[in-house]
Amino acid sequence: QVQLVESGGGLVQAGGSLRLSCAASGRTFSSFAMGWFRQAPGKEREFVAGISRSGGVTTYVDSVKGRFTIARAVARNTVYLQMNSLKPEDTAVYYCAAGGNVGRSSSVYDYWGQGTQVTVSS
Repeated sequence: QVQLVESGGGLVQAGGSLRLSCAASGRTFSSFAMGWFRQAPGKEREFVAGISRSGGVTTYVDSVKGRFTIARAVARNTVYLQMNSLKPEDTAVYYCAAGGNVGRSSSVYDYWGQGTQVTVSS
């Protein structure tokens, strides 16, 4: 079992930056691949970024490549999502997830956080 708590969301103007954090507790953090998903109002939850257990493999949805960076700090049991050049279409609730392998499908992940709201104004 692992518990995930996201933080760092908020309101930002277009072009601005935010850094989301996801703190993990419970089972060994390094045992899990981690992912970030988001869900906008009226839309399905979508994959944003993922990172392997070692941190050596990362993957992103095309719409955020070059703007978002996922990273993990093993000593802090935390995964981050640095978001730069934010756009209004990035507005969503962002969720952290943990699973056995990095992947783009939500079915790969077994544990989920409660989400943090990101709102980008134009």
